This record gives sequence, C-alpha cells and structure tokens, in this order.
Amino acid sequence: MTAAPDNAATIRPRERDAIVQALRAGVVPRVGQQHIQVGRAEEVRALVSDIERIADGGSAFRLTIGEYGSGKTFFLNLVRSIALERKLVTVHADLSPDRRLHATGGQARSLYAELMSNMATRAKPEGGAMGSVVERFISSALTEARESGQTPEHVIRARLRDLSEMTGGYDFAEVIAAYWRGHDSGNEQLQSDAVRWLRGEFSTRTDARNALGVRTIVDDASFYDQLKLLARFVTMAGFNGLLVCLDEMVNLYKLANTQARSANYEQILRILNDSLQGSAAHLGFVLGGTPDFLLDTRRGLYSYAALQSRLAENAYATGGLVDYSGPVLNLANLSQEDMYLLLGRLRHVFAAGDPSAYLVPDEALTAFMNHCSSRVGDAYFRTPRTTIKEFVNLLAVLDQNPGTDWNALIGTVELAPETNPDLLPLPTDAEPDPTSTATYLPPPVDQGGAGDDLATFRL
Repeated sequence: MTAAPDNAATIRPRERDAIVQALRAGVVPRVGQQHIQVGRAEEVRALVSDIERIADGGSAFRLTIGEYGSGKTFFLNLVRSIALERKLVTVHADLSPDRRLHATGGQARSLYAELMSNMATRAKPEGGAMGSVVERFISSALTEARESGQTPEHVIRARLRDLSEMTGGYDFAEVIAAYWRGHDSGNEQLQSDAVRWLRGEFSTRTDARNALGVRTIVDDASFYDQLKLLARFVTMAGFNGLLVCLDEMVNLYKLANTQARSANYEQILRILNDSLQGSAAHLGFVLGGTPDFLLDTRRGLYSYAALQSRLAENAYATGGLVDYSGPVLNLANLSQEDMYLLLGRLRHVFAAGDPSAYLVPDEALTAFMNHCSSRVGDAYFRTPRTTIKEFVNLLAVLDQNPGTDWNALIGTVELAPETNPDLLPLPTDAEPDPTSTATYLPPPVDQGGAGDDLATFRL
C-alpha cells in the first residue's frame, strides 16, 4: 500500500501553514480539510444527502456522535465546507456555560450572536457574512425592480410579506426595510444598526426602538424562531438554505440544574420535531456530541423520554447492518488502513504537495503506527487527535534538523490515551431547591457546572 494521496496537486503555502499549525496545536484546521480527509465515506454521503434536501426546500436534523478526540469537530467543519460549495449559508458555534439553546439569562441570545458572527458563505468562508447576505438581497430586489418597472421599495415590501406571517417576522421585515432606507439614503448608521439587530447585538428593546423603530429584539425566547426566519430570508437572497452546526453539545449534559437541562433538551425536541415533520424549510441542524451526551439515562438526551423514543437506534441495524438515514449518526472509528492513509496525507501536506520533499519514507509511517500501538493500544486510531499532533511534531523536528535519523526519533515519541475532561466527576443528584433559603455554593469549575445554577436560584 502506498500512502501517497490520489491528488498530487501542489498545496498553497498559506493553506499548508494553516493546516500544520492547527494540527500541532491539537485543533481542527479551518481550511484545507479535503487534503487530510480519510474514511467515513458513508457518513459524508449521508450529510451530503441532507444538504441536498435542505437546498430542495426541506429540513434536516443530525446528531453526530463520536468519542472524545475521534474527529467530530473535523467532520462538522468538513460538512460546513461542503454546504458552502452547495451554495448554502452556514452558521456555527460551540456551546458553553454562557451559550445555550434555552435560557432566561441571555445565554441563548449569546449563542445566537456567536452563530451570526460566524455566518459564512462561499464568498466569505471565514465568517462575518451577514452584511453581504443582506446586500445580496437588496441587489436582487433592485434588479427585479428595474426589470418589472416597479419601485425598489415596493419589490422589497412584496418579498418581505411572507416573512411577516412567521413568528417574529414583522419586525424582521421592518429591519430589512430599514436597511434599504439606509442604503437608499446613504445612511450608514441605519444600515449598521439593522445588521446589529439581525446579529442579535441589541440588548434592550429601547435601544432597538430608538435606532430602528421596532419593538422587539432577538432574545432568549426567540432564538429558534429567528433561525427559521433567517433560513427563509437567505433563500430570498439567492442562497439554497441555512445549515446550523453546533458543537460541544456535552455542555448541556454538564448542567447541574435539572430544570435548565430539561429546558434545553425540550428545545432540541422542538427542533427535531420540526425537522422530522417538515415544518421548517431550507433549514438544517448538525449537532456534535459524545456518546454519554446521548445515551446517559440520568443526564443525557436519553433522560428525556420523548427524545429517547425519537433518537433510538434502528433495531434492525445489527450484525453488521447499518442505517445512515436516522437522526443519529455514529461516527465510525478509523481503521488501521485509514490511519496509514491519514499519516501519508499529513506527510504530503507538510511537504506542500511535493513528493520529492517528503521527510520520511513509507516504512516510517508503519513504524510510527507500531510505536503508537505499543504505547496506547488501539486508541491511537480510534481517537487519533494525539497521534496526529505527535506525527506533525515529528515532521517539524525532522524539517528543522536535516540529517536526523527518523528511526531514533520515533522511539522517543510519548503518547497517552485521550481522556475526556467532560466526564470528570459531576455534581451529585441532589439538585438545589429553588425555593430553599439555605446558602447555596456553586459547584467547582472543573465539575462543569460553574454558574449555571445561579441563573435559576432564588431566595
């Protein structure tokens, strides 16, 4: 077997550096995922099918489940890049104690603002695309106005009429109309205020009313309704739909307060029901989490009976049979062959696509894998993050020290099995009573519940 990639095209230095630097830091590169993608062809094909369904006016919901360090974030980034190529708008964010799907203290609005900050299109894959999406809507309306002989404002109002019938749609339409007024009159402040409202950056209704004349803002209660509005709006701007990628869903599993956790799971149930029933158009969700986040019957999604019944595995997909059409997509482990190919692709990227610049021969890949296997067993290819990081570090040393024997270096590589910090000891089941007058001490930070209980605690 050869580890040389099928595509021997030269890799641009900027792309090569971005990939290498990200992998050495143990994080997922934002660009160039196609250069190091191996395995999981069926999972990718399933998500491509979802993207096509969204573009056709449908909806999609996927829970991408994989062990800590198994490549969930890489997979989500790959799916986003495919969606951008298929002319979708994507938004993505990581959940955290300050960013949740449902809250009463601003955490859901914070998640929405983070999503909008990371809005990407094919022309602006790095994010910050809200302004350009609105501009594209205005430009297409102006083109239609010229062709039909109508006034631009009449065309814009007619297009926005459908939005007004949706929950929160009237003010959404008014904000877009305000952007047009700013565009028409050269009022850049009005345009900026409209984009700020769309991105969820207004914190009070008074400020929004003074700036735009609307009575509402994007808040915790309107989080999901705003995403549905946005999905409809981006199609009016000429895109094929909206894909929402949420990672680190395990932060909901870590919530110590049962009521807060259940409220977030109920929001997931609402999104899932809308997707399965076809109530949302041109909208898809891909959520990344660990098996414990899904399967734990005490704190995971399976602790919520309605979700457990909808997310249960297909009972017939046993004995080697698979089903990639359900809402839960379990990422398959990389095989030994996949890991060999991956190391070969990393070597290829490090050499900027020039086979003559390879720092190690094919036998070095096998020797490295054998060394990793002797250190941590099969975990080195099932959760490959540490393995990838150490291999890139090895190449960096060889690159900067010409003539160094790779055989001697491989024997010094130190690896340890990936440990999931999300599974540190959790708070006890004795949840705080919101009506109690007793003094309440928040759990330590490393238990994953810092500050969450304070949002609902009352004297």
